[in-house]
Amino acid sequence: MIRPICKDVTILSQRSTPATDKDLMVLMDLVETLRANSDRCVGMAANMIGVNKRIIAIRIEHQLTIPMINPVIKKRARPYEAEESCLSLEGVRTTKRYDYIEVEYFDYNFKKHYEKFTGFAAQVIQHEVDHCDGIVI
Repeated sequence: MIRPICKDVTILSQRSTPATDKDLMVLMDLVETLRANSDRCVGMAANMIGVNKRIIAIRIEHQLTIPMINPVIKKRARPYEAEESCLSLEGVRTTKRYDYIEVEYFDYNFKKHYEKFTGFAAQVIQHEVDHCDGIVI
């Protein structure tokens, strides 16, 4: 189900709680909402649809959608300054990002993954993990 985008900073500022297998419908709704907003969005966190769970989804190269349950960035390298916008907020903001990250997360089947990301994909994941941590950029 496509859900409305949350713009309430109070909700967006709350730290997300870990997701369980009971939250798979949230993940499906998040992926569907991301696809519905693909013309203006490359990643979303569950709190952007009003659900306080540690779930994100990103789109790579406008095709492949990667859902991540309970993502944790384990390693960061090569910092830089980036300008970002957010579907939940107005305007563009400057923030510190890393060009290389290593992320541990679970997929739809709760199979653990450990992957390396660089460039724009790494930046999008960091933005969405910030959402999970209650950091509003």
